[in-house]
Amino acid sequence: MAKKGGSKQKKMNSRVDFTPMVDMIMLLVTFFMLCTTLLKPQTMEISMPSDKEDIKEENQSQVAASKAITILIDKDNKIYYFKGKPDGGTDLVDEGKLFETTYGKDGIRKVLLESNPEAVKAVNKLKEEFATKKTSNVQEEVKVKAEYKERLSKIKNADYTPSVIIKATDEATYDNLIQVLDEMQICSIGRYVIDKFADGDKLKIEAYKNGPAQ
Repeated sequence: MAKKGGSKQKKMNSRVDFTPMVDMIMLLVTFFMLCTTLLKPQTMEISMPSDKEDIKEENQSQVAASKAITILIDKDNKIYYFKGKPDGGTDLVDEGKLFETTYGKDGIRKVLLESNPEAVKAVNKLKEEFATKKTSNVQEEVKVKAEYKERLSKIKNADYTPSVIIKATDEATYDNLIQVLDEMQICSIGRYVIDKFADGDKLKIEAYKNGPAQ
């Protein structure tokens, strides 16, 4: 009589090979390290007023009063500006007179561009010149960018460019301030400061709201 018995199945041990995963992780780490090194942070240059007590407000700008523009940022997305000295004193038309405008290309940008035509024209010409200087040589590219930055700075800070004073009330939003700072770059204005909102500025806005007389 045949002996009864079933055949035993051999057990297989399952194992996952993570070696390819390690290689992929190392490639990803290398990729992100290279990208982090190559990407330069985009910063915004801001000229802050001096904290020295012996420097008066009228000496913060080295340009003539006819080239000065003061921007007042108020709550509810309101923005105002006036040219020259707050109380007049020169031959500038409508000097010190407050005007209300809006944000964007049809508002404050238009005002700044009209006050800075020479610099805008010079910057556009500079961009056209350096558009033909692009090269695949890394060292040469660094030199070209450095030259472009230096010449751009000279244009933005030339004597014919306006000096902008930016003031914001406590009720103004941070977003509105950033919009105005962006306009400085768009309109090729290199000389601008963020100053404190004075009581005279508040009275100027109140007078504007109460009537046309300044």
